[in-house]
Amino acid sequence: MPPQKLYAGAKLRETRTQLGLTQKDFAGRLGVSLPYLNQMENNHRPLSTSVVLALAREFGMDVTELSAGDSERLVSDLREAFADPLFSKSTPALPDLRLVGANAPGFARAFLDLHRAYRQAQEQLASLDEALGREDTTLRLSPWEEVRDFFHYCDNYIDAVDRAAERFTASGRDPIQLASEALANRKITLRLTNTRSLRSFDPETGTLEISAKATRATQAFQLLHQVALITQSDLFDATLDLARFQSDEARAIAKIGIANYFAGAALLPYRRFQETAAATRHDLETLADKFGASIEQVAHRLSTMQRPGAKGVPFFFVRIDQAGTITKRHSATRLQFARFGGACPLWNVHRAFETPGRFLRQLAETPDGMRYFCLALAVTKGGGAYHAPVRRYAIALGCEIDHASRLVYADGMDISRATVFEPIGISCRICERDHCHQRSVPPLERRLRIDHDQRGLLPYNIE
Repeated sequence: MPPQKLYAGAKLRETRTQLGLTQKDFAGRLGVSLPYLNQMENNHRPLSTSVVLALAREFGMDVTELSAGDSERLVSDLREAFADPLFSKSTPALPDLRLVGANAPGFARAFLDLHRAYRQAQEQLASLDEALGREDTTLRLSPWEEVRDFFHYCDNYIDAVDRAAERFTASGRDPIQLASEALANRKITLRLTNTRSLRSFDPETGTLEISAKATRATQAFQLLHQVALITQSDLFDATLDLARFQSDEARAIAKIGIANYFAGAALLPYRRFQETAAATRHDLETLADKFGASIEQVAHRLSTMQRPGAKGVPFFFVRIDQAGTITKRHSATRLQFARFGGACPLWNVHRAFETPGRFLRQLAETPDGMRYFCLALAVTKGGGAYHAPVRRYAIALGCEIDHASRLVYADGMDISRATVFEPIGISCRICERDHCHQRSVPPLERRLRIDHDQRGLLPYNIE
């Protein structure tokens, strides 16, 4: 294999600048012509062996500094930054990023600093959701974030869709039977198959296939989702028109969310579910058994019980994966979640993976002084075959401590002592706690004091 050519124009130019030499003087010290030096500094020509030796001899340079390692790291960081949805329509090609990393490392680092500042500002705004909801905001959200905020500002409750789902199951009959009849009335054939897809509908043949490997609760949900798309199209379009999404992508994503909402509301009709939830003191397992739903479906539905004049307990609901990334978030409480990164590591939802199948209880207090009762459970979703991947999540359901007595899970917990409440936050970057042993990064709006002769929990002090 021929030796790899060494292009190090940026490093060569940086060295000359630090030495305070003109191109003419620098070329003379290296024993090359001025045009040749100019071509090397602009990466039009590689560094020759004689130039590398001259750099070591004349300036004592460590020639290993000329390797492309720093350039490659810059390219890797640039690729990660450009993965941000902000750049979805203007992502440069990899060769262009390599050119920037090799020829303009200062520009690349400045860009990365700017993007980092942008993400930090986004995290700060996570605790100020009302600011993002103003019509005069200039921040353009990704389609996914736009849909997330749509449901957030609806208090996770869409009245017209919720009432339509309740009317669909008003007879109290089995939702699967009702959905099957609705399909039969439209000459649509329902089949249970061993396909990989949970649900597949072919409008040309009028065939709807549902996975036979899925649980009954999942089958019911997917069946109701497709029925919603077929029977509630006008209602969904009217709801989407009112939302005024900024892109077709956001509208399409929102339609999935609204169909999911209908399916959940049909499986767990508002008033009947609310009455049963109150009577069982929100026992998730009992509710799942009574309504033929999964525990996750029940917990999610509890966070949407915000009908005017008939509100239930205001819950927050969140689902995280094993990496700590939040994949679902709904909150009818004052507790909100960071838009970027994971949830606070002190929250019990992270510990749920350690004890699968067990409910974990926690009394928690956020930096604003609000206190919450939190419930967490690990959830496993099999792939239907031995070699199929298994998905693992943890879900958390909680409410402000004033409502804890209405939950069976809070029985026996002493909520009268302040010391039993564990301190949790939203995100390290916006958390004001001074002495958190799990802090990963400093808070954005606080100054740091560094003492080289003292070391506490953190390598810095927060002023």
